[in-house]
Amino acid sequence: MAKTAFDILFVDDDSDFAAGCIRWFQKNGHRVTHTTRGQDGVAQCERLDFDIAVLDWNLPGLSGLELVQRIRDAAAETEIIILTGEGTIENAVESMRRGVFDFLSKPFPMAELERRCLGALERRKLRKENSQLREVIDRAKRPPTRMIGESQPMQKVIRLIDRVAPTDKPVLIEGESGTGKELVAQAIHQGSPRGNRPMVTVNCAALPEQLVESELFGHEQGSFTGATAAKPGLFEVADGSTLFIDEVGELPLALQPKLLRVLEDGSMRRIGSEKERRVDVRIVAATNRSLKEEVAEGRFREDLYYRINLLTVHLPPLRDRGDDIGVLVDHFLAGGPELETEARGALLAYDWPGNIRQLVNIVERAKILADDVITIEDLPEEFQSLGASGTAEPPGNEGSLMTLQREHIAQVLAQEKGNKSAAARILGVERRKLYRMMKQHGIEG
Repeated sequence: MAKTAFDILFVDDDSDFAAGCIRWFQKNGHRVTHTTRGQDGVAQCERLDFDIAVLDWNLPGLSGLELVQRIRDAAAETEIIILTGEGTIENAVESMRRGVFDFLSKPFPMAELERRCLGALERRKLRKENSQLREVIDRAKRPPTRMIGESQPMQKVIRLIDRVAPTDKPVLIEGESGTGKELVAQAIHQGSPRGNRPMVTVNCAALPEQLVESELFGHEQGSFTGATAAKPGLFEVADGSTLFIDEVGELPLALQPKLLRVLEDGSMRRIGSEKERRVDVRIVAATNRSLKEEVAEGRFREDLYYRINLLTVHLPPLRDRGDDIGVLVDHFLAGGPELETEARGALLAYDWPGNIRQLVNIVERAKILADDVITIEDLPEEFQSLGASGTAEPPGNEGSLMTLQREHIAQVLAQEKGNKSAAARILGVERRKLYRMMKQHGIEG
């Protein structure tokens, strides 16, 4: 099994010993930086994000405890291992109290130092995961995403999700507003090796332009008015997981190079910081625009477009999904009131410009208004002209049909001497609907 590579800083003025460390760790695939002075080590930690810092206890200038504290202040997430030729209990206890991971007395085998570095790396990962879970604990409770749809267009989407999910490549989801792009992103994330961690979501259209950079990349204390404390961005929160960038076409042009750089090598900087941080994030982006047209108009970088457009999922609008409308209606009505045939016909005939989001809202509205059965009167006005057959009445016939319906209702009521329960049974409608029909036609009683 391959070892995990990490970024390590050595601060040691013993040139022979340091050279041996550098050769060993570079040979084993790790990224190594070396300084001989404590102040230079602190400066490196202010500039770069190291996984581990290995510090000699006896350096000129800064004392061992001073150096530990300065590294802690500059890089709170970097794990520290102390090296010394004077392995006193007092030094070890004080170092551990200040958050040092381990304490090792010279001389020692290089393999032993690497083993302890791997232990430090594991603690760093656990601390980061705990921080991530605190940031997105509500998302962690989401049940597994199940894509609903039996139509040919949706079956094609589901097959494509199964193919792209296990990869680590960026994915672009295209589709009209309300088609369920975030659900597709969730399905891709949950089907990936990162699925055991919560997916992190940001909607570029929902944020003021001046806040998008801070939300994505984070900021340092005092970097702008109102930045009263340092804050990690969503790229750091999503480290090791998936970041879903909704409405990526709304991303300000000035920020697009920063997103491109993260995609290319995992490097980023917080606002107000010179420190390079590395993150391991899979990007799933979504748009209701044509990014190709945005590129042609100069509103979206061409190199970024090709970088996020490596794998594309085209999500069809609801009107092109045929029988899926009925399947979705039944799904959202599960455990709720029944649906009258006429109302079902109207729902199936509607064009759904707002797609699934609109369907959910209409069904929820009808469930509130209905008693035991959802009738066409429980639907908004634009559904009233759509009958059980799924077609609107021909122009010019509405008046005559309404007259015939009024006469029929009045005739049945007269026949039953005003008994509305009996009239409703003959007309084949609920008593509640009969009252509505009477009111609609101006029938007294």
